[in-house]
Amino acid sequence: MTQSIAQSVGVDISKDNLDVHLHPEGTSRQFANSPAGHKALLAWLNAYRITRIAYEATGAYHRAFEQAACDWPLVKLNPRQARRFAQATGTLAKTDRVDAAMLARFAAVLEPEIRPVRTPAMADLRELVVAKRGLVKDRTALLNRAKTLTLALLKRQSDRRLAQLNKQIAAIEAAAQAIIVADLALARRCEILQSIAGLGETTATTLVAEIPELGALAPKQAASLAGLAPITRQSGQWRGKSFIQGGRAAVRNALYMPALVAIRFNPDMKAKYDQLIVAGKPAKVALTAIMRKLIILANALLKADRNWQPKLA
Repeated sequence: MTQSIAQSVGVDISKDNLDVHLHPEGTSRQFANSPAGHKALLAWLNAYRITRIAYEATGAYHRAFEQAACDWPLVKLNPRQARRFAQATGTLAKTDRVDAAMLARFAAVLEPEIRPVRTPAMADLRELVVAKRGLVKDRTALLNRAKTLTLALLKRQSDRRLAQLNKQIAAIEAAAQAIIVADLALARRCEILQSIAGLGETTATTLVAEIPELGALAPKQAASLAGLAPITRQSGQWRGKSFIQGGRAAVRNALYMPALVAIRFNPDMKAKYDQLIVAGKPAKVALTAIMRKLIILANALLKADRNWQPKLA
């Protein structure tokens, strides 16, 4: 029989165990972080009316649990947010059991938004995107070092390493495209994104992998999630300069080059950029505004399930 009192659940995830706490009931239990443990945990929760299951992003450790509980009201929290909430409540101790109770209380008090989790295909795609980003960073560092090499031996080693990196990057790109082609929903999302003047295959893949919520957000939410929403700073008569902060840096970085392309080849974006420059805005501020318009446009097109069409003159 399902309990009538709604419960918020906190799950502290470690490599081997899941520490679980129910709020306001106060019950705590521990399960193995394994398929059998996930099954036992969800079977136990079936006896309660659950409003939210809160857990921290813990990389590889939370993914299997997330997929097992994908049909439940999951809330994935930034560990920094969760820790600051604990400090604000005066909780100084930090153990797995204490963290689980704190996460449950966080979910009950602040009621964070429930968002769909990544599908297995999206999770695999993001892992490939992250791996490629690391290899591209290594390649850039290698090319910069190669400019200062004078010994023939070191130059040969550098060339071999560069060839290896290029081969690995190409293999990752092929694997990512195979995932997208095999999934109709992902393929459609990429098609819509690539229809926007300025957004290419690499940017579309990054957006699909890094911001799966895109298409289900309000415009300001999309900009904030990408870290492109200006943060107002004021107190009394003092007015500070607004700036962007937080959000998903990978998304923000992925939009930089497309914004440069858009201000040249996308008439709407070029007109907006020129308007800001004429108004006296610095070039970097104007470019950030274009990045913000691109992510808002992408969100709107995905929500409407339609390709971008240039405005007719």
